[in-house]
Amino acid sequence: MSTGILAFFACIPIIVIFLLMVNLRWPATKAMPVSWIVAVIIAFTVWENPVNLLVAASINGLFVAFQILLIVLGALVLLFTLRESGAMAAINSGFADISNDKRIQAIIIAWLFGGFIESSAGFGTPAALAAPLLLSLGFPALAAVMVALIANSTPVSFGAVGTPTIIGIGSSLNLPEVIDALAANNLSFTDFIHQIGFWTALLHSLAGIFVPLFMVAMMTRFFGEKRSFVEGLRIWPYAIFTGLAFVVPYVLVAWLLGPEFPSIFGSLIGLILVIPATKAGFLVPGDTWDFPNKDKWEKTWFGSIPSVPSGTDHTISLFRSWLPYLLIGFLLVLTRVKELPVMELIKSVSIGYQNLLGTGIKNDFPLLYNPGIIPFILISILCIPLYKMNRKMVLEAWTDAGKRLINPAIALVFAVALVQVMIQSGHNEAGLAGMPIVMAGYITDVVKQAWPVVAPFVGALGAFMAGSNTVSNMMFAMFQYSIAGQLEISHILIVSLQSVGGAIGNMICIHNIIAACATVGLTGVEGILIKRNLIPVTIYGLITGAAGIILIYFVALNLF
Repeated sequence: MSTGILAFFACIPIIVIFLLMVNLRWPATKAMPVSWIVAVIIAFTVWENPVNLLVAASINGLFVAFQILLIVLGALVLLFTLRESGAMAAINSGFADISNDKRIQAIIIAWLFGGFIESSAGFGTPAALAAPLLLSLGFPALAAVMVALIANSTPVSFGAVGTPTIIGIGSSLNLPEVIDALAANNLSFTDFIHQIGFWTALLHSLAGIFVPLFMVAMMTRFFGEKRSFVEGLRIWPYAIFTGLAFVVPYVLVAWLLGPEFPSIFGSLIGLILVIPATKAGFLVPGDTWDFPNKDKWEKTWFGSIPSVPSGTDHTISLFRSWLPYLLIGFLLVLTRVKELPVMELIKSVSIGYQNLLGTGIKNDFPLLYNPGIIPFILISILCIPLYKMNRKMVLEAWTDAGKRLINPAIALVFAVALVQVMIQSGHNEAGLAGMPIVMAGYITDVVKQAWPVVAPFVGALGAFMAGSNTVSNMMFAMFQYSIAGQLEISHILIVSLQSVGGAIGNMICIHNIIAACATVGLTGVEGILIKRNLIPVTIYGLITGAAGIILIYFVALNLF
């Protein structure tokens, strides 16, 4: 069988996802199980994988999905606990008092606060949370969703406490052949993931500085009375300042602490710097920009949920409202800094398996180290006495979180199982390389040395189809790693470009668009949002791709 035909077979599961979700508009809960079945059939018939390997790979996928879902559950429980207690309403009210300029409101809420929510919750939560908040401040529903989606890009590679990097990339590349290659280059797997985190942050920062400016320019172009990019670009000193306020600590933290922390500290430090500066008038433009009168709004701008100004009468102070997030930051540092004894202590409680079904597949899950338990669920429980919540409020928060988890759980279990089947396909009786490696070999022959420009768009495609930077990284990390090996260029930088692409794909991710639209009562506008958000996706991808070319071929020549 020729390499081209073999590569085509390897691509079929991904093609099926694309056709079912994009062309036929199937939900992920249906598309992912079908794609997993297709992958299993191809692995069994073409790659001649034994049945026990396919079963073991799928079980391993279920185990990895469980770890991710525990993080999502904890994040949602915390979010809904704050909602039920009234703490989130107090936070919202505090934002409304900072500025009347809609450009500034969009930057602070979507870029900085949205980035903070992404750092702790991830998985589409920021857009779903920021959009209704912007709606309550008088934004058209369509504008609120577009802005929230654009902003939910740079923080995503380190969202949900680094899940896309640590689990998305880590679970895909934690293979004997990768570990052996690292050892030959005097690198441990932990150092490898840490370096991917740093270079991902650095690449993100080059475009991330301009995300607030992209965002407000898009907003004034499509929703301003003059329909002009210029009204958004006029705020460039303030927008660049807010971009730097996030990305500078973001890169430093990725370098010094690791992939759990960049988005948490980037957004938190950004908020601490930007809010007082804004109140003091630092770089704030002299004119105040607003949307046209509602009688001039287009029909597609309106959602079914009315735009009502945020209330200001809250019994919970801003400090008490923010206290859970401050405690989260403290606990994450306490449990993730290697020099402190707490990390090893909580890692000592673990579950897992070795040589699953005699295949050599293994996994180890330090239960308490999962951020879904510590800090999210732990802090959620502490919020009960902190906010004097009654049983009904607590039950509502936990029940709502559980309900929201059902559909993502179905999609994620089968998506991760699909990825694990593709990754493990290299252990076969036909003597063939694994599916990702076969695809990589064929595409390398076509694109050759220009691959760094293509790499982020592959990641974006994965997020667009699968609905997650984490799953995109699971699908394509080994693929990208293999291409780097065949081209004899930096594995770390190519995998980092994959992670960057998976993050920017959130702007056009179908799942996130549907979820965010639902929170403001919008339907039938998904095509409009994808078409418009392709503009910042393309710009972002080209900036990071060009930076990748320079770093790989001229700067970081000896980077593994």
